[in-house]
Amino acid sequence: MESKEKQVEKNRYSPEELQEFKALILEKIAKAEKDLEMLQQAVAGSENDVSDTAPTFKTLEEGSNVLLKEENQKLAARQQKFIRDLRAALIRIENGTYGICQATGKLIPKERLMIVPHATMTVEAKEASKKRR
Repeated sequence: MESKEKQVEKNRYSPEELQEFKALILEKIAKAEKDLEMLQQAVAGSENDVSDTAPTFKTLEEGSNVLLKEENQKLAARQQKFIRDLRAALIRIENGTYGICQATGKLIPKERLMIVPHATMTVEAKEASKKRR
């Protein structure tokens, strides 16, 4: 385990650490793509299902289906953005800028990257940017 002093001095992750992050990101992409596929199937398949309901409930059920379809479309769009962000993180690994805060130039803590592997800023920099908005 590295000492805190060495962690502070460090300005890039080692090739071994980058491979660890890469494996984590590839795993997250695979899962996210499966989730996206299920959401897209749910959106595509939500048009049928109301044929055997009583006429009084048909309108309510159709409205409910529209809301469900819209919600699934929002979730799918969010999942696509997540996948795009993860792929951008892979590019940063390849070009040697992964784990470096875009705002401060400091190394993003490994703990943060293990939880949010597509992070581009330290928590402090992200909070500071939110306050400026």
